[in-house]
Amino acid sequence: MEEPMYIKIHNQIKRDIENHVYHVGSRIPAERQLAMKFGVSRMTLRQAIKTLEDEGILERRVGSGTYVANQKVQEKMSGIMSFTEITHANGQTPSSKLISFNIGKPSLSEKERLKLVDQEQVLRMERIRYADEVPICYEVVTIPYKLIKKMSKADISAHLYQTLEKNGYQIGRVTEHISAAVANENAARLLDAKKGEALITRLQVTELSTGDPFEYTRANYVADRFEFTFSK
Repeated sequence: MEEPMYIKIHNQIKRDIENHVYHVGSRIPAERQLAMKFGVSRMTLRQAIKTLEDEGILERRVGSGTYVANQKVQEKMSGIMSFTEITHANGQTPSSKLISFNIGKPSLSEKERLKLVDQEQVLRMERIRYADEVPICYEVVTIPYKLIKKMSKADISAHLYQTLEKNGYQIGRVTEHISAAVANENAARLLDAKKGEALITRLQVTELSTGDPFEYTRANYVADRFEFTFSK
């Protein structure tokens, strides 16, 4: 079955954006011009544009026109990559701000997720992750203290996975749970977002190659700045 014409137009405009015919933040040609270019009615053209808007690729600005939306950070859900690697892969500069870095007793959920025994301590750190200085994510990361007690604070907070590998550990499987949420007052303040703005919530448990869990992460991403792409 042949694809509908609006889907063909959608795919072509998307390719043009990927090939930098239309750059991020730039205005695309008016509907009338695009309809003439593709030889279709404006109604068909509008279907294609609306689909691209729904996908977050284009954004309509009242009284101004339609623009290529700001690029989101994409995490491809195949293999395990750190936020730093993901951001570099998207051509952006990563950075982070450490809010807290404390050693103490685990909560019940931390104890369960990390399969800890009685009396074990954990390192719990909170941080904001940035791409090109734009806040993307607020996360709380919990790690068994025994695993990282000889490693430096700077290495753990900035390059956890690389630091573990340098110390002879191999990263294994990751399990993630993705859900939707809205920003409360605290999340909005930390992420420079609006209260009630859409968030993506991610719970992640990462294991070593031995099968032992070493990282439990709870993260909130601003939905219009980040997206997950699943691939097999």
